[in-house]
Formats: sequence, structure tokens, C-alpha cells
Amino acid sequence: MPLMIQILLEKDDVDAVVTIGAIVKGETGHDQVIANALASKASELSLRYKKPVTLGVSGPSMTWEQAAERAEEYANRSVESAVKMVRLSQETLKTNERIYEVGMQ
Repeated sequence: MPLMIQILLEKDDVDAVVTIGAIVKGETGHDQVIANALASKASELSLRYKKPVTLGVSGPSMTWEQAAERAEEYANRSVESAVKMVRLSQETLKTNERIYEVGMQ
């Protein structure tokens, strides 16, 4: 998933990336490792490209049934968060431009 996040963030016409998925519990604790790595890498890429990346990923330690029950909710929240962050960043840029213009007068 991090590679696809990066590929999307490199595009000029992409303002944010929404990740959607589920990390279910297996026989080992590997689901915890995957969840931590994904969250860390998504945050790193978001900061590097200065674009929001939201985690619509349920888990870790979930069963398949729990993941299925929460899929729509997590996806909706992730999309809503991305839209809000893009709007906020656009408003912040406009405000900063106005402050700069006033300071230059």
C-alpha cells in the first residue's frame, strides 16, 4: 500500500489519498506489525508530499466478521476526513497568501 500512496501523492491532480482496508488477526502477531508500519509510512509520506493521507483501515486484531461490519463506516470516515483536510489546507493557503500580500504593502 505505501507504494501506491506514494505514486498517487506524486500526481499534481491528487489533493489527498484515502486508504481503505482491513488488517485481520492471524495466527501470529504480524497484524500489529503491519498496522504500525502502515500508519508510520502513511504519515511519513503525507508529511513528505504535504498532502493528507487518511487511514480507512480497520484493525489490527479484528476478525473477518468485525472487519466486514466496520468496512463502510471506516471508509466513510476516511473520505470525510480527507475532504475536510483538503479544504482546511486550501483555506490556510489562502489566509497565508492574504497575510503575505498585506505585509508586502
